Amino acid sequence: MRAARAFRWLALAMTVAGPVSAQMLDFEQLEGWETDNHRAALVSFLETCDRLEGPDWEPICAFAADAGASDASAKAFFELFFKPVIVGDPPALFTGYYEPELNGSLTRSPRFAYPIYRRPPELTDGQVYHDRATIEGGILRGRGLEIAWLEDPVEAYFLQIQGSGRIRLPDGKVIRVGYAGRNGHGYRSIGQEMIRLGTHTPDQLSAQEIRAWVRANGRAGSAMLNRNPSYVFFRKLADLPAEKGPIGAMGRSITTLRSVAIDPAYTPLGAPVWVEKNGRDPIRSLMVAQDTGGAIKGPQRADIFYGTGDAAGDAAGTVKDDGRMIVLLPIDRAYAMLPEG
Repeated sequence: MRAARAFRWLALAMTVAGPVSAQMLDFEQLEGWETDNHRAALVSFLETCDRLEGPDWEPICAFAADAGASDASAKAFFELFFKPVIVGDPPALFTGYYEPELNGSLTRSPRFAYPIYRRPPELTDGQVYHDRATIEGGILRGRGLEIAWLEDPVEAYFLQIQGSGRIRLPDGKVIRVGYAGRNGHGYRSIGQEMIRLGTHTPDQLSAQEIRAWVRANGRAGSAMLNRNPSYVFFRKLADLPAEKGPIGAMGRSITTLRSVAIDPAYTPLGAPVWVEKNGRDPIRSLMVAQDTGGAIKGPQRADIFYGTGDAAGDAAGTVKDDGRMIVLLPIDRAYAMLPEG
């Protein structure tokens, strides 16, 4: 019974995406584990602990609330209640995302002419709705669905990719917007389209380069964005304090460099995740799987949240690194994943 209960989430992954391997490690095998700020990771973990599903999480969350007095006690908590498990086969692919802060207005003007929309009332979950090109062509115009107007269509597009943002109004006030749904079309990477069409090679691409190319190419740039038929709708987040991060897939704020978006078919939402990201700015840090994304697919795939604003965007936009992703699972779940025998 224990194994059947613990294996339930992995069985779903195997049904959806095929068989997946799993390898248990010791904490001593996690590079940099001893020197991380485990208390900071625990604070992030507690943000969504009460949203975790399954009876094995209840005692863990009860102990977690009293484990943050020091870094040593936080580290001991993770080592007592979890086992590190590599799900799938490294190398991982790490990318970054952030919360944009953009200029906008509640009314349309020549400067602010590009709307972001709230979810249309007729759109149901899973429904295939109008594609991006049709929406950008104005089919929703005049229905009062506009939350705000932005000054840059490219930034409006990237706001959808990030899924949340802050819009600074002309009077200095800021409104927060978060993900409210999508149009049901599959996400298509503009970067991959540019590579396929020969405008760029893989080593030339970054979020900054995509922005620059689209802006410099007028109608061709707009047409390139429309090659991604997926479209995201937003909602106002009126009660979210300015110091808190945007709302993730678990309905709670995510934390700078402590939250990751993952594929929930392989990694349970709310689980701690040890990140060993290589590249120009390597990371060895404990984060929490608190978000998802349309482009985040596979067991060794994670999108790291880099924070809010332009500096965070610059840092996130250049991340495309390999490494290793290790999920910390409750002990019973971890052992249930191992091959029998």
